[in-house]
Amino acid sequence: MAGHRPRHLRQLVLLGWGALLLAHCWSSVLSQIPDPELLPTDPPKKPDPVNSETVVFWGLRLWQVIGIFSLFGLTVVITLCCIFKCRIPRTKKEIEARNAQRLAAKTYANTLETVPPLSELTEIPGSETSNVQTVSEQVQLQSADSSELPVVREEEENNSPLDLPETA
Repeated sequence: MAGHRPRHLRQLVLLGWGALLLAHCWSSVLSQIPDPELLPTDPPKKPDPVNSETVVFWGLRLWQVIGIFSLFGLTVVITLCCIFKCRIPRTKKEIEARNAQRLAAKTYANTLETVPPLSELTEIPGSETSNVQTVSEQVQLQSADSSELPVVREEEENNSPLDLPETA
């Protein structure tokens, strides 16, 4: 029986080595089988070409969306032009008229700078008094003298010196 054991042991060792070799072969074979998740798939379908009848969003077609946005943009531009009055001159005459208007306004502003003050304009040369009272100063003096407004009678009103003589 003693000789029987080594033979059995030898079969077990050979069987172990065979199992190990078989496991190694199976692992190398199984590693060559591709994973179904990594297998190449069919290329994705190309999307339909975009044309004017393509539905973009909310069931609206492309031409309807473009029309809505262009109307909105046109409304904004017209509103801004009306608010800020930024109109573009269309003719050469309008451009020249605006330029002449700007030059006239600039010349007028420069002329106003050279006008002497009012106190110098109300002086009459050679008069005994140096200043002539303006109408507003006369009204202020009258209102300071009396607290009531002067009453004008009807006959005084008709004969006022400001009335122009009638010519027939």
